[in-house]
Amino acid sequence: MEVIMIDKKLLSILVCPVSKAPVEYNKDSNEIVCWQSGLAYPIRDDIPVMLESEARELTVEEKEAHKAATKG
Repeated sequence: MEVIMIDKKLLSILVCPVSKAPVEYNKDSNEIVCWQSGLAYPIRDDIPVMLESEARELTVEEKEAHKAATKG
């Protein structure tokens, strides 16, 4: 899988179209992730595809790992 970098400025203005919450770039999966809505949006040809119909639902394991990593 080709790893690309997302412009930090672009990432700072993107929000989840479902929850309107901020999103993060996951370099391991090469996706834009919204933890609030539990959706991961694909990146195709260096362009984030911010459509609910194209997103995948995050797994329970992904959500738990994120909670553990961000726990206080």
